[in-house]
Amino acid sequence: MTEISRRPHSERKDPHWVEWAVGIVSALLILTVMAWVGFEAITEEDQSPSFRTTIIGKNAIGSGVRVEFEIDNLSTRTAAAVVVRGEVRDGNTVVELAEATIDYVPAQSKSSGAIIFSTDPGEKAVWVRAVGYSDP
Repeated sequence: MTEISRRPHSERKDPHWVEWAVGIVSALLILTVMAWVGFEAITEEDQSPSFRTTIIGKNAIGSGVRVEFEIDNLSTRTAAAVVVRGEVRDGNTVVELAEATIDYVPAQSKSSGAIIFSTDPGEKAVWVRAVGYSDP
């Protein structure tokens, strides 16, 4: 049979120094994060979205060629429904045109996608760029 102790709790009235140290460090950390967020909110300019696209791969598929890309939003403003246009060019002549829409490109972030061309560009130049967006 188990014995149950009937003694009162052995809890101290004064908190241990470790509790004080953890409380002070936590409060300083929270105040630092709040100050940083407030500073960013006050000093950050609201810029229009600014995009940079990079082709990261080309793969032959059954219905043509898939050109994979990354799109970076360099500004502090989010963009929605970003239209990315891909062009296959032979000199100054556009041989084929295709578009993809990226639903959401957050501020100072990147997204990725792919454009599918029906013909193999081969040695022709492939251009990928953002041509439009909407404000979320």
